[in-house]
Amino acid sequence: MSPLPRSAPAVRRLMGGQTPPPLLLLLLLLLCIPAAQGDCNLPPDVPNAQPDLRGLASFPEQTTITYKCNKGFVKVPGMADSVLCLNDKWSEVAKFCNRSCDVPTRLHFASLKKSYSKQNYFPEGFTVEYECRKGYKRDLTLSEKLTCLQNFTWSKPDEFCKKKQCPTPGELKNGHVNITTDLLFGASIFFSCNAGYRLVGATSSYCFAIANDVEWSDPLPECQEISPTVKAIPAVEKPITVNFPATKYPAIPRATTSFHSSTSKNRGNPSSGQLTLFRFLRGVAVIIIIVALILAKGFWHYGKSGSYHTHENNKAVNVAFYNLPATGDAADVRPSGN
Repeated sequence: MSPLPRSAPAVRRLMGGQTPPPLLLLLLLLLCIPAAQGDCNLPPDVPNAQPDLRGLASFPEQTTITYKCNKGFVKVPGMADSVLCLNDKWSEVAKFCNRSCDVPTRLHFASLKKSYSKQNYFPEGFTVEYECRKGYKRDLTLSEKLTCLQNFTWSKPDEFCKKKQCPTPGELKNGHVNITTDLLFGASIFFSCNAGYRLVGATSSYCFAIANDVEWSDPLPECQEISPTVKAIPAVEKPITVNFPATKYPAIPRATTSFHSSTSKNRGNPSSGQLTLFRFLRGVAVIIIIVALILAKGFWHYGKSGSYHTHENNKAVNVAFYNLPATGDAADVRPSGN
């Protein structure tokens, strides 16, 4: 029964280090009897790691078991992480899981050198190096290295890469260049024109990285003068003069109106009835004069067509209106010759 004592420690490991009851111990020992026939016991303990048993209850000859590091530990590169059952014994395995810093700190101004890009094990005291990103230049007074400290955190980085500066944009003729912050990598500038000018080109430009240098994304625009709007002056049309032969504009007749009272005796102050009659006759006279003028103009236009001829000596016609008697008889209108 020599195999039994050798299997007892494996049984205790299955029970979490506790001694099982006698009956259960007997059953477990019976399960381990095949080990005497060449099978291995449970894989050995490895610090900071756990074996991946893959659900196996027995481990025949040539069985391989791989270990996984516990949380917070990382496999040391180059070291074995598995054991092999050979001649009912497991092969030797050394401690291969160790504490490590996490992935090195990511910096906006620098990147980790490529030699560390595929590495995942950074033990205490390990040092990594950085290189400046595009648009930045190295500040030689500061260190570009980070170290994994005793508490497995990275040392605080210095800003060992500084932004490069774009060239001075120059002056914008008839306009302004608005520099909001500075001329360093990533900065933006804005353009505007004076009153009376319009902007032709980009309204802004930013400093960006190209190859190993920096430059402005857009050149300076132009400020072109706005031409004043010229309003078209309408042409003045010349009057058209039409001459009609053998035609003269007749002279406007002047009318002379005289009023005589019905009696010569009443030369004193007129009565109210006489004033009313006088005003009435004056209104009638004005109307007659207006009608006469309209008729004279009509006759003149009619004469221009050749169907009417005015008096050859164009004598003016004087119309005399005699005062009507108080009885309201019709007025006697007669032309007076010279």
